[in-house]
Amino acid sequence: MPEYVKKCPECGGINLFWDKEKGEVHCKDCGLVVEEKMVDFGQEWREFDDNGSAKKRRTGAPMTYTQYDQGLGTEVGVKSDLYQLKGKDRNKFFRLRKWQYRISTAIERNLKLALAELKRVSSYLKLPKTVEEEAARIYTLAVQRGLVRGRSMESVVAGALYAACRRHDVPRTLDELSESSGIEKKEIGRTYRFVTRELGITILPSNPADYIPRFASALKLSAETQSKSIDILEHAQKVELTSGRGPTGIAAAALYVSALIHGEKRTQREVADVAGVTEVTIRNRYKELLEELDLEKDIRKVKKKRKKD
Repeated sequence: MPEYVKKCPECGGINLFWDKEKGEVHCKDCGLVVEEKMVDFGQEWREFDDNGSAKKRRTGAPMTYTQYDQGLGTEVGVKSDLYQLKGKDRNKFFRLRKWQYRISTAIERNLKLALAELKRVSSYLKLPKTVEEEAARIYTLAVQRGLVRGRSMESVVAGALYAACRRHDVPRTLDELSESSGIEKKEIGRTYRFVTRELGITILPSNPADYIPRFASALKLSAETQSKSIDILEHAQKVELTSGRGPTGIAAAALYVSALIHGEKRTQREVADVAGVTEVTIRNRYKELLEELDLEKDIRKVKKKRKKD
């Protein structure tokens, strides 16, 4: 019984009864209903095995954009169940299944194929579920607005995934999306810009520091090198050295400089391969960082120390 219900407001009696089935508290002395329409927050039933819980559960899986019907649709019979029927009943339900697919709209058929491709690319890139859900939502909106018409389904899927990655600060490059989807990098970028513009999705420029952990892990660099590279990037942002430059290139160059300072030398070719940029880009960003941030002193100290050792 609720703690705030202590006595009957009519007769002042304390002989109260809590009827859990009706959700009421009434006085046994005068019959006044003291409280009604109470919500029972306790568990409705107990389960002891998977079969019992499946039978008692009255709710299904949560809504999700990764399914064409958001997980709310129903399907006429599962094939394994239909084969248990005999003769005319089996044929009747197979015809119903066929017509259920035939009367589905063009949008539903498009989503069935596109969301399967989206899940495949997302699995290949090892993206979290939140990014996959956001990408599915963006693609669904694009289909409903008619933005897919005249464009390949795969390019719109890749563009939606790239937009979702940017919104959730999950660092993935256009080169990685191009490799996983089989679509050219320029086409993905063009579709990404078109979809975000038409849907009014605001996306901030990607932060070069988001790429540091991935690149450092691939190059097997220490935590001190990672921390130093992030400090270099923060200093570069203050002097506006990162504006107008690709985030992957500036991040890779900062990591390259930091590795040199900490004596963990990696070649420009190795860094460029991991970052997906050219050696020329690494070299140009490297020179800019040395000149603008005056990092040559730190590198000279490391060289002198090596000579002494």
